[in-house]
Amino acid sequence: MGFVCALSMITYLDRVCFGSAVSNLVRDLGLSSEADLKWAFTAFAFAYAAFEIPSGWLGDVYGPRRTLIRIVLWWSFFTALTGAVGWHTAGYVILPGLGTLIAVRFLFGMGEAGAYPNITRALHNWFPLQERGVAQGAVWMAGRLMGGLTPFVWLILVDEDWLNLNWRYAFWLFGVMGVGWCLAFSVWFRNKPEENAGVNQGELDLIRAGRSDREAGHAHVPWGKIFSSPNLWLLCLMYFCAAYGWYFNITYLPRFLEEQYPTQGDRGLETLYALYKGGPLWMGAIACLLGGWLSDRVVRKTGNLKWGRRLFGICGHSLCALCYFLSIFTGSATTFFLAVSFAAFFNDMTMGPAWATCQDIGKRYAAIVAGAMNTIGNLGGAVAGWATGTILEKALAAHAAGVNTAIDQLSKEEKAAGMLVGYNINFAVFAGVYVLAVFFWLRIDATRPVIADEAAPQA
Repeated sequence: MGFVCALSMITYLDRVCFGSAVSNLVRDLGLSSEADLKWAFTAFAFAYAAFEIPSGWLGDVYGPRRTLIRIVLWWSFFTALTGAVGWHTAGYVILPGLGTLIAVRFLFGMGEAGAYPNITRALHNWFPLQERGVAQGAVWMAGRLMGGLTPFVWLILVDEDWLNLNWRYAFWLFGVMGVGWCLAFSVWFRNKPEENAGVNQGELDLIRAGRSDREAGHAHVPWGKIFSSPNLWLLCLMYFCAAYGWYFNITYLPRFLEEQYPTQGDRGLETLYALYKGGPLWMGAIACLLGGWLSDRVVRKTGNLKWGRRLFGICGHSLCALCYFLSIFTGSATTFFLAVSFAAFFNDMTMGPAWATCQDIGKRYAAIVAGAMNTIGNLGGAVAGWATGTILEKALAAHAAGVNTAIDQLSKEEKAAGMLVGYNINFAVFAGVYVLAVFFWLRIDATRPVIADEAAPQA
């Protein structure tokens, strides 16, 4: 648990820091606004989605140990390389232009793909059935917590009143951290508890109690049966909706706060807003653990696995939709922070139950099922990155046309006013998408495995 939680934290640090660097990128790459980065946001999410299932398959066949080491080394390299885009040195520009940045972010997403499916496979191998929800919740709590702290870490490293490092150095430092994790992980972790000399027979009996699924790796996967499961597709579509609105927190949110609520150089406000930028993620961190723990508790108390998972999905996404709708009517940074943070809290109440359901219905194909769910989910993030930016572009263009001024001639205040219309449209769309997620949760059944001949847990 220590290793996978640490990995989850590094994963979020490396992806969320890009959102914190948006202002630096807009300035150093000569862009007009954050909307110009929509393809960079989309490239990461699309690649992350596209390689989820292949990476999950590798984990199921070869084990999570080897697969996770490959994944972390790859993405750490491209994290560091992000810091070199547009870098001027000795009269030359290293990796010039927005197009290069988009390519690097695509390759970064390709590397990060499969981290959580393989974490899911590791937890499936190492944890008892009745502790799956809280284990998954702890992993997501760690990631969300680090994601929430990343804007503050960024402020400490980059801001001129703190360490005043070049923003590029931060990316290089984060890349080195992933390599350090790989070295420690390779020494201790083994694919199954039976392979670790420190695990005794009593612990093995506890881990295996009540389980009838086989743990061995497998090369011959019944892909047709898996992908013809309606239960799997309901889970995937639900996760598409969940990711669509959530991706705003790690893409456009930092820039939104900077534009809509400028600090005017107030040191106290800058520190407060750094915490606000990460608020949805650290609020989500609490909910990830709480949702997983509550789901497991309901399953243990009632013996009803179906509603032990489903209930928290329905309640969480209903309240999330309400919070995004209310965010349209906020009038200050603090009230907006509360609205989007509680939206993230209620969304993340569903994370433990959703990922535990991947284990419940996937069994020895847990990493493939988790990879499928995360693939479709991150396609939702990719669509959101593009659609959110497109709506912002059109809103800004309409505002500029309304005042008979070219976009690049608008004042900061006029530009912020035009972008706010686009942001409010996006928040309304987010709310509607979460309502759809509720309908999918009403049909998801954690007692129906994707392979019918796999023994189902007790309903």
